[in-house]
Amino acid sequence: MTDKKKFIITTPDGRTADLTHATTLKSNNLYPFGRHNYSIYESPEGVFVRGYNSGEREIMLTGFEIIDEATARGYQHVYSREDD
Repeated sequence: MTDKKKFIITTPDGRTADLTHATTLKSNNLYPFGRHNYSIYESPEGVFVRGYNSGEREIMLTGFEIIDEATARGYQHVYSREDD
């Protein structure tokens, strides 16, 4: 049975990270969602994760990648919100 209170992500390369108790360092999650949406997380274990949106309007984050600390702390998102 899956614990629905857990926030565990899987990256495209198959790595996983538990973000249940992670700190959000930066984010821009505005509806309607799109490429401007992102979140930078730091897990209690010191794993840094970037959540991103590939252009989906109804899903906040569509994918995740594990990144290093310097990248996480200095992250500058390349997309801005484009209103319809």
